[in-house]
Amino acid sequence: MPRKLLLPYKSVFSPFRAPRGLHEALAMNAARSGYRVFSANSTAACTELAKRITERLGAELGKSVVYQETNGETRVEIKESVRGQDIFIIQTIPRDVNTAVMELLIMAYALKTSCARNIIGVIPYFPYSKQSKMRKRGSIVCKLLASMLAKAGGELLSSFLFLNLTHIITMDLHQKEIQGFFSFPVDNLRASPFLIQYIQEEIPDYRNAVIVAKSPDAAKRAQSYAERLRLGLAVIHGEAQCTEQDMDDGRHSPPMVKNATVHPGLELPLMMAKEKPPITVVGDVGGRIAIIVDDIIDDVESFVAAAEILKERGAYKIFVMATHGLLSADAPRLIEESSIDEVVVTNTVPHEVQKLQCPKIKTVDISLILSEAIRRIHNGESMAYLFRNITVDD
Repeated sequence: MPRKLLLPYKSVFSPFRAPRGLHEALAMNAARSGYRVFSANSTAACTELAKRITERLGAELGKSVVYQETNGETRVEIKESVRGQDIFIIQTIPRDVNTAVMELLIMAYALKTSCARNIIGVIPYFPYSKQSKMRKRGSIVCKLLASMLAKAGGELLSSFLFLNLTHIITMDLHQKEIQGFFSFPVDNLRASPFLIQYIQEEIPDYRNAVIVAKSPDAAKRAQSYAERLRLGLAVIHGEAQCTEQDMDDGRHSPPMVKNATVHPGLELPLMMAKEKPPITVVGDVGGRIAIIVDDIIDDVESFVAAAEILKERGAYKIFVMATHGLLSADAPRLIEESSIDEVVVTNTVPHEVQKLQCPKIKTVDISLILSEAIRRIHNGESMAYLFRNITVDD
């Protein structure tokens, strides 16, 4: 006689009722699942931050290979099982931004197809964040990148949209509104506590300092630093005026415009053109240490010009503090030859080569807050602890 089934047919395959013990088994399986940390770039400079984070977490860096083939294509190979785990991909952006973006996208897709449970991107400096506003006939590239991270490689299955990334951890977005570009959670951490700690511990006589905004746009950030350090505030306003020779060479001449047809009787009010005054410093910097604060230091010409003005106004020492030290082109040489005494940036972006070219560049490690954010997200803990006394202007 054939053996009887232990369970009725419909109790196994019924879509309306799960077998007894299935929910308990899933819960136990979810509890046993761990997390892994991968680096989306294999270069030594870019994996340095990932190694610091894993050391603080007491974990090992995930085994993977990321390289560029001879034809320029990016290849990613995952060398271990990630099934059912929370995966954190750390991607620090080197000079080749577009390659770094493709590395992140391809690794996220490779991990998704390897059955990772959640894929969280740890992107300390979010690329293209300067292109977050519409300018003339351009485009908001930052919004495009946010959509790519969310949907690239996504597929519709059983009415559910499976995304590449489910969460992003970043630091000091160029514009806070960038968080609204994403369709999933974004934790925008702040580096200001670490930079403020550096000021207090590494700048002698910092009580005689004044916080400087190199433009009115940076005044809110500078005000936040000044209020926390109980220091004065100065703002640089205006721009260098052109000489007569610059005006005569035709570079400032308006382009020729063909006669445009205008509806009769339609006369729009003419907006007056903006004209910035000569450079002035609002605030007293004479005989003081000037500390210029900003979120990104890339092209350093504006910082060098600000340092020259502050030096002329009597500042005897000039520091530049920024979260992201991109330091593109010949920035190290310009800093070395300028009146700037020290440039302090965090390790959100690798800049070891620039430090070799310019001893004035110093680094503050922010791996502590990134590792704590990873631990809290994996354990389902509140992130409020990382934002104590943090405001929108920080």
